[in-house]
This record gives sequence, C-alpha cells and structure tokens, in this order.
Amino acid sequence: MEFKTLPGLTPDGQIYFDEEMAFLEAMLPPGPWATAHGPGLVETPAGTLLCCWFAGTFEGDTDVNIVVSRLEKGSDQWGEPAMISTDNEFSNQNPSLFLAPKNEIWCLYTSQRGREPGKDNMQYTSVIKRQISRDDGRTWSAPEIVLPEEGTFARQPIQVLSNGRWIYGLWLCSDGASGLAGDPSAFAVSDDAGATWRRVDVPASSGRVHPSVVELEDGHLVAFMRSREADWIYRSESADYGDTWSAPEPTPLPNNNSGIAVAKLASGRIAIAYNHNSAPGTYGKTGAWPALRNPVSLALSEDGGLTFPLIRNVERGEGYVGEENKFNNRQYEYPCIMQASDGMIHVAYAYQTRRGVKWVTLSEEDVMGRVRGAGTYNPTSGEGARRGEAGGATH
Repeated sequence: MEFKTLPGLTPDGQIYFDEEMAFLEAMLPPGPWATAHGPGLVETPAGTLLCCWFAGTFEGDTDVNIVVSRLEKGSDQWGEPAMISTDNEFSNQNPSLFLAPKNEIWCLYTSQRGREPGKDNMQYTSVIKRQISRDDGRTWSAPEIVLPEEGTFARQPIQVLSNGRWIYGLWLCSDGASGLAGDPSAFAVSDDAGATWRRVDVPASSGRVHPSVVELEDGHLVAFMRSREADWIYRSESADYGDTWSAPEPTPLPNNNSGIAVAKLASGRIAIAYNHNSAPGTYGKTGAWPALRNPVSLALSEDGGLTFPLIRNVERGEGYVGEENKFNNRQYEYPCIMQASDGMIHVAYAYQTRRGVKWVTLSEEDVMGRVRGAGTYNPTSGEGARRGEAGGATH
C-alpha cells in the first residue's frame, strides 16, 4: 500500500509516511474531548490494531473516561474513537489492552473518585476495573471491578509467563504525608487465568512505580520502573516466576518521573519507550514533576536490560535544546509499546501536551539505524518495506 508523504500530521487518523524519520505515523482522531493521555495498544486475532487512552477535561476529573480507536487490517486511517466507559462519578485512567482466552479482549483501567475539597490527588481511592470485547473491539461489556483494594494503580497490560501464570504490574497509592513520592510497586499474580489474584510486593521500591515486566527465560523476570525522583529508570529481578523480587537498582537510562513502557522483542532484545530526560534536582515532598517530557526515545538492550547501547528518538518535539530554551518544547509523554505479529514495533504516546495521541510504527532495524531499501509498507498486512532509510538514531 502506498501512503501519503507527511505534510504535517492531521488530527483525523490518516497515516502518513514521514520521509525525514522514515516511518509511518498518524495523529489519532482526538474526538470531542479536551485532553488525551495514557495510551495502550494491542493487535487482535483479526489483525486489527486497537489503541485506547483516557480522555476528558483533565486527568482526575470525573468526566475522564476510556476511549478506543481501531485500525482495521489493510486500512490507511485510524477510526474515530468510541467511549467505552461512561461513568461520570469516577475518573477512569491508565487503560491497557490484553488478549485473554476465548478471543476476549480485556481493557483494564484505574478508576478513582473525583477531586474533593482540599484534595487534588485522589489516586489512593483507585480500584482496577475491566471491560471485555468479543467482537474485535467494536463493543464492550459493562465495567466490573477486578482488583478492589483502594489505592491500586496499573498501566502495563497483563503478561502471560511461560508456565501459564498471569502477572500484572501495580503500584500502591496512599493518602500519606509523602503523597505520591513514596508509592511502592507490587504485582498481581494469577495462576487460574485471572479468576483469582494475589499480591506480591517489590521490596525497597518506595518511589519506584509503573513496573513493566518481561520474561527473559523460563521463570527469570525483569521489571523496569519509573522513578518519582526523576533520576533513572530502575530495574528489579525475579528468579521464581514473580514470587519474590530484588530491590530495584538504577539502569543507565534517565527518567523524568514520566511513564515508561517495555516489551521483549522476538529477537530477544528488550525495548523500552521513555522520555530521555531526567531532573532529580526538582525532587520535593511529593516527588519530582519536571515539565521536560520529550524526546520520546526507544532503547534496545541485548543483556536483559543492564545496558542499552542502541537508542533512537522517535519524537523530538519542537526541537529546542539547551537550558535556556528547552522548556519551549511541548510534552510528548507516556508511551506504550508493542511488537505485532509481523515483527513491526508500534509506539503510541500523548502528543503536544495531551492534545491527542500519536502513533508511529517502525522496525527493529530502524531503531538500530540500518538503511532500508525502496518500497512501500502496510502496517496492518506486513507486506513490503518502507521507503527511505532510518533516521534519528543514536548509539
């Protein structure tokens, strides 16, 4: 399939080929909502790509709900997003998409009470809810609570381990004096395909949140975490299918106290999507909250996440650099990442300070900076190859 050359993204889901960056990208239709944040991606058995996010006035408001857009196989345009949660008494956030047995697609998300007088952060009231689609993401069941313990937050989709265990990364929010700064990480573990869950805490993980887990080999897991100190991405290990975990240690990758996402690729490499930025000097009582949420970068590791010799920026924002003007960049944040059945890597993230969601797709070779030959590429059929050569790689 031939794609239009990028004239500048249009907010209608149209897929364009970006000749400079040498990949396909689109701004998904934002719908009628003021903000868009926290996207998630999945490829369905039919070959459809689904992208979900939370949309509404602003994070924490009770008109914030979960929406889903579809890119059908062979199409060159993402569809208009449909709201799937319609609860205006809670703020529904951080959705993820999971392919469960029987061709069910689960959308799990956090659901917290709205702001109260004197309280802006209500994450300590959050529970995890689920809605299910059985028709390729077109319609969804009514919400039901899956994890009822208040203060439970999550983002990475459920991961299925080699022994059949399901594991779901959490962090635990409280209403304590330290606010968000002291949240620890944990995992919900299920050995009966989600019928029941038990919690496994990550030791010494205060302020290390957003755990994203991958299985390196049978039973050997690594999890990567966002840091409330805005210093580094942190890493923890398990040698027993997630029953016990090591204390998190910093990796070489910076973190700006913004969301990260991790996937194990078919090659065995680990890919992390994140903002290549840090600002530990901004740390305070409730954590560090720098405005520096750009660039969006992809980092590859060949040693289980100990080192990351291959890094490529997929979003450079407005391109401002230097202490005197870097805050002129808008925010490009909270990336999610997945590898489709044809091997292509898909990344989606909040675009231009939550104006909408942007999606890009590229190959592992593109991240590594290899030259691509001429041709065309269809992101939903796996046929052909893109035009041009990979750009923006750093090593």
